[in-house]
Amino acid sequence: MAAPAVEDIPKHSVHTLVFRSIKRSHDMFLSDHAHPIPLDKKAEEIKRKFKIQSEYANIQKKQQPVGSVVRDKTNSFPLALEGPKGQDQMLSITGPNSFPSTPGVSLTEDTASSHRQPSAAGVSHVRSLQPISQSQIDANKHAHSIQDITNKALASGGSERIRPNNKQLMPTTGESKVPFSQGIVPRKGTTMPKPRWHAPWKLMRVVSGHTGWVRCVALEPANQWFCTGSADRTIKIWDLATSKLKLSLTGHISTVRGLVVSPRHPYLFSCGEDKTVKCWDLEYNKVTRSYHGHLSACYGIDIHPTVDVIVTVGRDSTARVWDIRTKAAVHSLTGHTNTIADVKCQGVEPQIITGSHDCTVRYWDLVAGKSQATLTNHKKSIRSLVLHPTQYTMASGSADNIKQWKFPDGNFIQNLSGHNSILNCMAINSDGVLVSGGDNGSMHLWDWKTGYNFQRTQALVQPGSLDSESGIFSMTFDLSGTRLITTEADKTIKIYKEDDEASEESHPINWKPDIIKRKKY
Repeated sequence: MAAPAVEDIPKHSVHTLVFRSIKRSHDMFLSDHAHPIPLDKKAEEIKRKFKIQSEYANIQKKQQPVGSVVRDKTNSFPLALEGPKGQDQMLSITGPNSFPSTPGVSLTEDTASSHRQPSAAGVSHVRSLQPISQSQIDANKHAHSIQDITNKALASGGSERIRPNNKQLMPTTGESKVPFSQGIVPRKGTTMPKPRWHAPWKLMRVVSGHTGWVRCVALEPANQWFCTGSADRTIKIWDLATSKLKLSLTGHISTVRGLVVSPRHPYLFSCGEDKTVKCWDLEYNKVTRSYHGHLSACYGIDIHPTVDVIVTVGRDSTARVWDIRTKAAVHSLTGHTNTIADVKCQGVEPQIITGSHDCTVRYWDLVAGKSQATLTNHKKSIRSLVLHPTQYTMASGSADNIKQWKFPDGNFIQNLSGHNSILNCMAINSDGVLVSGGDNGSMHLWDWKTGYNFQRTQALVQPGSLDSESGIFSMTFDLSGTRLITTEADKTIKIYKEDDEASEESHPINWKPDIIKRKKY
């Protein structure tokens, strides 16, 4: 039996098939396009009245004309249409929108029950956003007059029985009670508080002994001596009271860039441009441990106040966490894209803070070894960080601004503007005196709370040095906060103290309040 002949199905392109489908759909709905839905006059009238009532209800008088639309006093949304015979007809708006914008949306009484009404909370919120009406203003004046009469009566010996109920002074707007004066009380402009008076600081002593730039300084926890590291590859220990040299430690083969003294061990830690980190035993005055791992020069070091670890940073854009006893590298904190200039440790979160030449400050999670926040507000390299001794705040110094931050999220507090120089170092004491040292030898003193710059000084170079060798590289306060130690490029160490003879009368604050203190990011 012969097979039936198969008809050839013509092959069409995708464009032809899509065009045919669109044409068929157009033909199917052609009747609807040709015959639009007629307008519903009753629905249009109700919509028009509702719009008039919602827009002009606040300026209408108390007595409405017959046949007008008024708002229902309950929290329900339907409208009450007052008829000429006093019969109220409850109507509701149907459809997806409150105001139907196209014809064909039916607003009839029959379809009211089949649609969901707005919630009471939503209606109350909409009513609370409307301005205060004239009737509420009149009621407010009446309530204030009652309050004045009551106060006079009480002042003249009246009894407490005539005290009005305070609830009458609060108008009810839906479900919330809002005082009448909320929208008419003017807001006060943000003003800068008056700064605290601080005594000016003056140079007390100049200490010489190094033969190279003095790059770092660290204070002993007992406040008896301090140590300095220099470009002459030595570490010198000085008596704090007399500034006499007690000891010189040699071992680095390049500039010493960072020093820190342990508060729990007789150890002194140092780092330098020779890529090494050394632990000095102060009982034997020799190196007992060396920590190897940095690929380039080390620029900063700090010790954790509670955990036996130290953190070092440098030109390899990495912060390395070392175990003091075992010399093991606990973490290598990577994320910065340029030299890390300074590092600080604290016992609370964030436990490690770093400032880098990539214009960012990073907060690090010591347990996870990861960055938990990055502050990108600075526009110039960050060379110095300082932690407030009593508050949960910090400051970062850059050539554009000194910025104050709040832990633990790094919320911006304020800018300290005016020190137009490369800031190499900062220090703060418990009295709220922040000192910043510049690469050109300028030193500015600030009030921490208000950011007021109450003193500016210029470091004097040692006789025989160049004027360009006036840069300040590091600084720190002693534990009492009354002496400031700075290390400078003229190979000297300078010690400053407060002027004991100064007073608010002899050195007044030249301060004027700003009407609005803007925060500059």
